[in-house]
Amino acid sequence: MRCLTVALCLLTLAGCGVVYRSPTVSSASNSGSAVRVLPITPQNVLIANRSSYRPRTLPAIFSQTSGGGSALRGAGALPEPAVSQTSRPEGMAMRVPPPVSSGPYRIGVGDVLLLATPQVGNTVEQLTGLLAAQNARQGYTVQDDGAIAIPNVGRVQVNSLTLEDAEAELFQRLVENQIDPTFSLEVSEFNSKKVSIGGAVARPAVAPVTLTPLYLDEALAAAGGITVTDQDYASVRIYRDGELYQIPLTELYSNNGLQRIQLVDGDSVFVDTEYDLDMAQAYFEEQIRLAEYRQDARIAALDALDTEVAIRRADLKEARDNYISRTDLGAVERDYVYLTGEVTRQSRFALPFEQTAVLADALYSTGGMPTETGDASQIYVLRGSDDPREFAAVTAWRLDGSEATNLLLTTRFELRPNDIIFIAEQPITRWNRVIQQFVPSLITTPVSVVAN
Repeated sequence: MRCLTVALCLLTLAGCGVVYRSPTVSSASNSGSAVRVLPITPQNVLIANRSSYRPRTLPAIFSQTSGGGSALRGAGALPEPAVSQTSRPEGMAMRVPPPVSSGPYRIGVGDVLLLATPQVGNTVEQLTGLLAAQNARQGYTVQDDGAIAIPNVGRVQVNSLTLEDAEAELFQRLVENQIDPTFSLEVSEFNSKKVSIGGAVARPAVAPVTLTPLYLDEALAAAGGITVTDQDYASVRIYRDGELYQIPLTELYSNNGLQRIQLVDGDSVFVDTEYDLDMAQAYFEEQIRLAEYRQDARIAALDALDTEVAIRRADLKEARDNYISRTDLGAVERDYVYLTGEVTRQSRFALPFEQTAVLADALYSTGGMPTETGDASQIYVLRGSDDPREFAAVTAWRLDGSEATNLLLTTRFELRPNDIIFIAEQPITRWNRVIQQFVPSLITTPVSVVAN
């Protein structure tokens, strides 16, 4: 009696049409659509990709940059020089710089110190003492923080020290690091203290201040000598610490004491054929002011440019953020591909901007295919015809993913808007779902029969 009841229930459910039906793809469609099932092969991939499609483009704001702004503005037109000399006086005033106290040379940034240490070797090496000495000499440049970097010792501050003080400091550091403190120290290159010589000289130059004092006649000789033709109205001017001193050329040649004026770091010596000291000083100050004005104008222009670029960058960022927000809210028209059947998640995949997407992008960006329920041999891309005259025509591109090598084709098969990616279920999955629907009926139907 129970078996008869089960059979009657199965017949009743089948007659009512409630038996589980799984979606399938077939060339014989009941909806009136003309379905064409084609396998995805290397040749058919080329055919499928021929369909015309132009990906949507991002707005121009995503390709623009903040740029460099408008052209860099400078100081503009400068005023005409206020100092002009049109006449010559009967005599030239002489202003001699005050004497300077000559002290020991103090090391400065840029100087190169030569550290010599004794070499230990055999008799042959000792006989070639010159080569040994050369091998034991190492130069160190005083860097911008006033220190020299010595291996195994570290950084030793020597800026503004005399050679004697620098040797004492280095001796102490060597002892602290348990290194033999036998050495000698000397300055091999003098780069920190300089005097510039220009004007009516053969070769304008910059002379270094070394261990020995630098005098005016030596500085002029280093520049190739004076080349003026009219000595009566020529002078040697020394610009020091904001003050201008003048020595007429006739006085310089007649007085040996003037030739031995000691120069110091930062002096500017200029052999001038002009004559008026006050006007010359005004000219120097005017040139300094003009240089400062140009520099300030350039700094102001750079600041204005930075502000302009920052504003433009903020505008671009705001416009891009607004577009992204509109996209997230669905206010921007996009192209989509839809995934259904045995996929990890029923969803839609947005086609990217400015490039095409392939089947692998849509499958694996949404979790791929669950291998427990999905039939890898029946992966379909359903594509409708773009021709209005073939509105009901559907091409079902079928990929047999049970052959793993065919999965490479998913990286070449391009997607088009409104494509439907469908993965069929496995036969065992279909049967399990039928059983899951029958089991409750098989339990409840006999109970109902017995109760009645």
